[in-house]
Amino acid sequence: MESRSTYAGDEALTTRALRIRGHVQGVGFRWSLCEQARALGLAGWVRNRRDGSVEALIHGLAGAVMALADWAHRGPPGARVTAVEMDVAETEGPLAGFEQLPTA
Repeated sequence: MESRSTYAGDEALTTRALRIRGHVQGVGFRWSLCEQARALGLAGWVRNRRDGSVEALIHGLAGAVMALADWAHRGPPGARVTAVEMDVAETEGPLAGFEQLPTA
């Protein structure tokens, strides 16, 4: 599946889906990811999954999306990330801001 790309200056806008595994719930991972995403000017959402992972949809400039994906490999203090899966994704409409969603 290809994401639609538009351009902002010299850099493409892109959308990626992340699944972060390890000890990532109960350590402030979602809150910290939101703060990082907002600081990078990204839009999207993050939520816990019932299987113990964290899932995120991130949209913005490609460099900022990659910076957040790199951060997700470390996470906040207390997290122990064992794997980060990243896939190309589509947005289901315009995204404004970055928010935490209920557990799925």
